[in-house]
Amino acid sequence: MLLCAGFGTRLGALSDERPKPMLPVADLSILRYGIANLVGHGITELVINVHHRGDVIERELGDGARFGARIQYSREAQILGTGGGLKHALPLLAPGGGDEPFLSANGKLIFDLDVTALIEAYARAPRGTLAALVVRRVPDAKDWGVLDVRSDEHGLRVADFFSEGHHMFCGVQVTRPSTIARLPDGEADWIRQGYHAWIKGGERIAAYEHVHGYFAEHSTPARYLASNLALVRGLPLRFPPGRTTGVDPTARLAPDARVIEPVRIGPGAVVGAGAQIGPDAVIGAGATVEAGAIVGRAVVWAGARATGEIRDAIVSASGTTSAL
Repeated sequence: MLLCAGFGTRLGALSDERPKPMLPVADLSILRYGIANLVGHGITELVINVHHRGDVIERELGDGARFGARIQYSREAQILGTGGGLKHALPLLAPGGGDEPFLSANGKLIFDLDVTALIEAYARAPRGTLAALVVRRVPDAKDWGVLDVRSDEHGLRVADFFSEGHHMFCGVQVTRPSTIARLPDGEADWIRQGYHAWIKGGERIAAYEHVHGYFAEHSTPARYLASNLALVRGLPLRFPPGRTTGVDPTARLAPDARVIEPVRIGPGAVVGAGAQIGPDAVIGAGATVEAGAIVGRAVVWAGARATGEIRDAIVSASGTTSAL
């Protein structure tokens, strides 16, 4: 299940136009990266929960067939939170009342996670383990919601939340429907109303440490821009959803336009006379860069129009958003 119902309030006007998981990174939506990684690891049965601008998600992803997946949607009339969203979706995740493990991931992530290794780690965990949470060791763990991760004879485990430690929760886990069914009905947070209390009661949650590979979440304009630049610079992914660098052959560039790599210029984009694109720029499909414009360390969304000098910013249909 990909969790995609949130509002994305820290993104300002950007999330008014598109839900956070559908923001384009190197001209491909964030969700496309998550789906490609899951499909690449053999997971093709997907559930996506929707609320804020869910119409955009459903319209652009459809039934998932063109991505090699089958997508079902769990629609939330009122936003239910991480735990409540999962519980609401249990009829889709566990049809017939089964209790097979499933993976859930925050839809705002581009995460080069070894999903197979995560699933294997959960399978090795002691019987009765409630979940395996993906964690990362980071210097600013308190800013992300610190986890106390410890090692014992069975491997890594989460000893506590909101305590002391050096790890953050990455928003990805493997668990079972029977665990999620224990959460309260309605809006619920899977940590605050679930795992935190259950750990205090002596139950076990395994931790899987992500050490190598890209991780980005996109909750602010600065983080969103940084992720675009990382992918445009050619950062490798196990299963990329498409091309993230270079100039699409259908883009139309004026003869005297200047392109300074690295860039991504998408299909049907138009770059006017004397314009400069790059370094570190994304011009989305069908976007227009006016004559004489300069776009560097910036993203121009599909169909948007850039004029003047654009730096450290995102240009969408509704205007320009600073990423500083």
